[in-house]
Amino acid sequence: MSKLTVNDLKKIKEDYQSIFTLRGGSYRAKVTIHMGTCGIAAGARKVMNTLMNEITKRNIKDTIVTISGCAGLCSHEPMATIELTEMGPVKYVDLNEEKIIKILEQHVLSGKIIKEYTLIE
Repeated sequence: MSKLTVNDLKKIKEDYQSIFTLRGGSYRAKVTIHMGTCGIAAGARKVMNTLMNEITKRNIKDTIVTISGCAGLCSHEPMATIELTEMGPVKYVDLNEEKIIKILEQHVLSGKIIKEYTLIE
């Protein structure tokens, strides 16, 4: 086995930084994509991939994305729950790629709830 270099260690640190952030709780926003069978069938995987790509593209460091199982409202999938440190959780329903980008821009980054996308208006 070859010896680790300083660059190897830096790469490992970068790769695991999101895990340490999650464990340490140093995030401002948490997005949970509901990925039960019904959610995946309704397009939750596309929604999650779009969100992850946008977070990476915009270099957003204070937001974590998690997944969960079914939220129990299969007719409203795909769904996501947004939790900001200064607000309670908000559940968004009937999502698609365009809606999740708008939610990222307005709710996650600016703190403005998009009521027409929520479970209860």
